Amino acid sequence: MRQSRNGFQYLLLAVKGMLMGAADAVPGVSGGTIAFITGIYEELIHSLRSFDIAAVRLLFSQGPAAGWRHVNGTFMLVLLSGILLSLLSLSHIVLFLLETQAPLLWSFFFGLIIASVWSLCRTVPEWNSGVLVSFATGAVVAYAVTQVTPSALEATPFFVFFSGMLAICAMILPGISGSFILLLLGMYTPIMQAIQGLQFAILGLFGAGCVLGLLVFSRVLDWAFSHHRATTLALLGGFMLGSLGKVWPWKYTTAYAINRHGGEVPLVQENVMPGSFEMLTGQDPSLTAALGLMLLGVVLVVVMDRIGRASRL
Repeated sequence: MRQSRNGFQYLLLAVKGMLMGAADAVPGVSGGTIAFITGIYEELIHSLRSFDIAAVRLLFSQGPAAGWRHVNGTFMLVLLSGILLSLLSLSHIVLFLLETQAPLLWSFFFGLIIASVWSLCRTVPEWNSGVLVSFATGAVVAYAVTQVTPSALEATPFFVFFSGMLAICAMILPGISGSFILLLLGMYTPIMQAIQGLQFAILGLFGAGCVLGLLVFSRVLDWAFSHHRATTLALLGGFMLGSLGKVWPWKYTTAYAINRHGGEVPLVQENVMPGSFEMLTGQDPSLTAALGLMLLGVVLVVVMDRIGRASRL
């Protein structure tokens, strides 16, 4: 499950982390989806699971090097560095595109995710009735989550910590967006502003919640992969399929919220066809460019899928 890497491969791993960070900045796209697309998902889950009592024992009995190897420390450090670098840099670009070129950005992610469903389903060793039920359950649950109307909670220390626990669980699940969970809780704007403004008190509480959520949930996922691999893969594939309702490119906003600067931000949106989008919003749906970006997303996943399969031969 762990891989030996050279310097160039670690550079690619950092890039994968940056892609995960950029995806997690978008409400509707999961960093876990990017991890699965790029072939590091199971190694990530297993490495997170390795932060346990055995790691502490190795640290004190055999030294830091043994503990570092046990938790796959270099992999985690490089990946997390890429994610953090992305959140502090690329996330600004992604959020700008989300505001100014939303249909095109959503189109690219739509193509990525729909191809990823195909790629994941190919890895399911056997399709039977139980696996099909798991796939359908994942799709229904993910779609239902995307249809929930966002609420607004006060950014108290408890809710900042709790939102970190909940969002990080979603962030490592393909198809369920951690940033969308934050949006549902009304915590998306406070957390993004804390990242951009380097508000360390808020980020510390949020990070502590993330750490606790990761330590608990990664064990659940690692156990599921070890004992029910086909069912787990099908469930994750269903999550990704169900999330397509959130990343449909053409949306019509029916309700807005007021941010702290007094500006309007979309709160409730409905998916519409490109023609209806133009009639309702007066904006060009950019259909040709959108379809091109969808195709680009599909092609990227197919290429990465083939590269990943070739490297395992």
